[in-house]
Amino acid sequence: MDYQFYDTYSNTKKSFTPLDASNVRMYVCGPTVYDYAHVGNARPVIVFDIVYRMLNLKYGAEHVTYVRNITDVDDKIIEASNSLNEDISTLTERTINYFHDDASYVGALQPNVEPKATDHIPEMINIIEKLIKKNHAYEADGNVLFAVNTFDKYGNLSGKSLEDLIAGSRVEVANYKKNPADFTLWKPSKANEPGWDSPWGKGRPGWHIECSAMSEKYLGQTFDIHGGGQDLTFPHHENEIAQSESCNDKKFANFWMHNGFLSIEGEKMSKSLGNFITINELKDTYQGEVIRFNMMLTHYRQPLNWTEKSLLDSKKTLDKWYKIIGTYDKPLASKSDLISQKMLSALADDVNTPQAIAELHQLYKVANDGDVDALEIFYNSCQFLGILISDYNSWSSWQSKTMDIDENLINGLIEKRNEARSAKDFPEADRIRDELLNLGVILEDKDNKTTWKLK
Repeated sequence: MDYQFYDTYSNTKKSFTPLDASNVRMYVCGPTVYDYAHVGNARPVIVFDIVYRMLNLKYGAEHVTYVRNITDVDDKIIEASNSLNEDISTLTERTINYFHDDASYVGALQPNVEPKATDHIPEMINIIEKLIKKNHAYEADGNVLFAVNTFDKYGNLSGKSLEDLIAGSRVEVANYKKNPADFTLWKPSKANEPGWDSPWGKGRPGWHIECSAMSEKYLGQTFDIHGGGQDLTFPHHENEIAQSESCNDKKFANFWMHNGFLSIEGEKMSKSLGNFITINELKDTYQGEVIRFNMMLTHYRQPLNWTEKSLLDSKKTLDKWYKIIGTYDKPLASKSDLISQKMLSALADDVNTPQAIAELHQLYKVANDGDVDALEIFYNSCQFLGILISDYNSWSSWQSKTMDIDENLINGLIEKRNEARSAKDFPEADRIRDELLNLGVILEDKDNKTTWKLK
């Protein structure tokens, strides 16, 4: 089955042919580890986990290398360390563990390689030295900067001219720069900051050079897929291309894949708006499969609107799907040859998870009518996507437990229903009552008060 992936660089959907089918290589930008990951960070984890599963299925897991880096030296990390009065290594190791827990929670497979930036400083210095020798970089006041005007393809990934990129982005203003858009490869370290010896004095790397060094070490100078969030297109990925291709005179990545932005209830997520949600916060309310399934309902390149209603609907669907598996009188075995070809065809078309899930709904209907063959295909297809991976009893007992403690959600919905009733929006009030009923909550309106109990 031919895979078609959308390539941001060429702005087209293209047939995917690896450079070497016996060594398929993918690099995805991972977390900057200074705090808990937010729900938007979960999207690339899930999206590229599905791509990884697809590559493993077609080429064999032994022929696929998936690298997802960890940025453990960065201005935000230093700021958090100072704010918490905590050693940087203690902060980053704890936060790495947080991230691993979160990735496991949403059902993501572990990458083949997960390099840390601080373990690859010599590789970064080596690339910077090459760039200086080739006149693509220059030293100024202990800083080393990449000269963007030496790379004539700068802006091709984001599709903008250099002038537009400068005007539309925040560039660091510094009198030692030859061009305002020149970006940092190496910077001096202050006394209280982490630093490494280099030809330009004690310092630390810029963000962009980290990924160029780590991807080259584990995947080579040219590899198949580079992925990440849409917010990384510029400047991070644009700068990676400039420095890597200038250094090696080779194409950096054959495909650039970017997932779209995530909003919360139609608004941009931010701490100032009070709608900042970490993955860790969701663990007391939903199983990770609910988060994963909810992400897959929107195509990865499209904006995703994260709502409480969509989470509840996703939970309801998985409850129903688990029930058909749990009530079947024989154990179902995992078999890769029983994955739905229609579902795989949907995924092969640029990871079309909404269409893939639509195929699962159709399979469920047939299986629910007693077709055992359809049930086995349904089960194995779900497992391929990383859902229905628990046993029915564990799923059911966990859901009952969370319902008992989720009083904030229940009371919040009751408050919204009361507001709708006051505004005489009775259809909305009825919808919320039905939503609560689906959650197993029974309402009673008496003496201008609303009380609730579980079924």
